[in-house]
Amino acid sequence: MSDVQLVILSSAFLSLLFSYVPGLSDAYSAKSPTFKRLVMLVLLALVSLSVFGLSCAGFASFFNITVACNQAGAIDLLSMFVLALTTNQAVFLLSP
Repeated sequence: MSDVQLVILSSAFLSLLFSYVPGLSDAYSAKSPTFKRLVMLVLLALVSLSVFGLSCAGFASFFNITVACNQAGAIDLLSMFVLALTTNQAVFLLSP
């Protein structure tokens, strides 16, 4: 699984988790839209930073991560973060 696939699947999973898990979905849906966006933003930032952290910790080959642990990798991370945001919101809108 590549780093991009990991970020995409994680962001889709987070969206489905907050939409369908009993208890969590009820508590999450009761929150304000601003709070919901902030929660997803923070969680997706953690997912993206985890990919970068795995690369810097030496697990790049194990997880097939292509993000380098340098400035260029951080720029790649930013594009993956935007991709994660897009995927997460698309899945959220498509799920009931």
